[in-house]
Amino acid sequence: MEKAVFIALDYDREEDAQNLLMKLGSADKTYLKIGMELFYHSGSHFVKQLVEQGYHIFLDLKLHDIPNTVYRAAKQLAQLGVFCITIHALGGSEMIMAAKKGLVAGTPKGMKPPKLLAVTELTSISDAILRNEQNCSLSMTKQVVSLAQTAKKAGADGVICSPLEVTSLQKIIGTDFLYVTPGIRLANNQNGDQKRVATPKQAKDYGASAIVVGRPITTATDPASVYQIIKKEFN
Repeated sequence: MEKAVFIALDYDREEDAQNLLMKLGSADKTYLKIGMELFYHSGSHFVKQLVEQGYHIFLDLKLHDIPNTVYRAAKQLAQLGVFCITIHALGGSEMIMAAKKGLVAGTPKGMKPPKLLAVTELTSISDAILRNEQNCSLSMTKQVVSLAQTAKKAGADGVICSPLEVTSLQKIIGTDFLYVTPGIRLANNQNGDQKRVATPKQAKDYGASAIVVGRPITTATDPASVYQIIKKEFN
């Protein structure tokens, strides 16, 4: 996997996403993340359309349900030809294995199954929330490592985690695993609702496999220029 920079299309209308795409470069060199907001509005037809145009799609729906339901959902999503999908590691090993089987079963012949990425702790979760609301006695790093170990043993291809945790994860889990990190901001950006953030260069130094960037690109006056700056800094 190349050092991809996924642009988070956090829009509630397909038209807004299309307006941004018109300002960016060629489809085959552009990586996009589609989350629940846009997917629930525009559906799978929009995702399939983007795949057919050559975009690399990270479909971030964070599946989390009983194993049989997740298997059937993953089987459907695999037919879209997306690059990767997400599930919650907190769903447990049986659910993760079911998702992996669903992706393999649903992938059309001649194509590679989407990568399965497990969400550890969301970057909006602070140590205080982990301790006081999730009632977890582990530190954030130990909790993320534990969830990542479960995900890898269950067949996931990588995890979604904060860039701040990548170094610790690589030491314990290894470098033969994908570490995809949201919470990326340029030095002059505000953090917004993200608690655990890093710059593209810091994410690179920590060892991130790929990064996800939303508002620093989507709200920029010249999003194409900012996208190139971030890609250059990360690579």
